[in-house]
Amino acid sequence: MKKNLVVMLCGFVVLGLVGLAFAGGGLPEAKGKAVYDFITKTKPYQQWALFPGKGKFYKGKHPHGALLTTYVNDIALASINDKADTLANGSIIVKENYMPNKKLGAVTVMYRVQGYDPNGGDWFWAKYKADGSIAKEGKVNGCINCHAAVINNDWVFTGQVK
Repeated sequence: MKKNLVVMLCGFVVLGLVGLAFAGGGLPEAKGKAVYDFITKTKPYQQWALFPGKGKFYKGKHPHGALLTTYVNDIALASINDKADTLANGSIIVKENYMPNKKLGAVTVMYRVQGYDPNGGDWFWAKYKADGSIAKEGKVNGCINCHAAVINNDWVFTGQVK
């Protein structure tokens, strides 16, 4: 009886740890390569949900591109669906930036990391070239200064967060 109880408890612990990994416990550090590996290898962002209310290849504008496709991870999607005041820590928004001919020009990322940059909404910013190399990462002034215009929408232009 005790042996069965121990086996059962161990099983619950393992399931709990696996659950944490899938629920955001395995999020990357705020570094360009770590974030890129996470969004392309752990669970490729193309398998994530599209930003609510947005389809593929919607009209974009400078500096992102003529056409855009925006994906959100499960954490961001839950915050948007719950109409939270801010997107939860661990939220990731990935925007594919396309040329008018639908050729991928870049991939840009917003990743909320608690305590990363309180003055910038705790967002880690990254821009990757089409080949995956890092163009910009971190506390990118151009991103912060532009997105400050929508600080009341948690720094997000794409659609309503709240």
